[in-house]
Amino acid sequence: MKVNVDRTLCENHGQCTIAAPDVFRLDDDGVLQYTEEFSEDQLDEVEEAIDVCPVQAIFLESDGD
Repeated sequence: MKVNVDRTLCENHGQCTIAAPDVFRLDDDGVLQYTEEFSEDQLDEVEEAIDVCPVQAIFLESDGD
């Protein structure tokens, strides 16, 4: 699986960076950066990030495996 962020919805609140700091981060300008691919052991954190996003801009997509 991969994580993706809808940039048209994301308002850079940063709640995802608290839930999954190894996947999501805010850069020096306060803009969200993230790593699409994550390990299986990070799935719970990524799902938590999806749940806490106030604008529901984060979603999972199949990587085709």
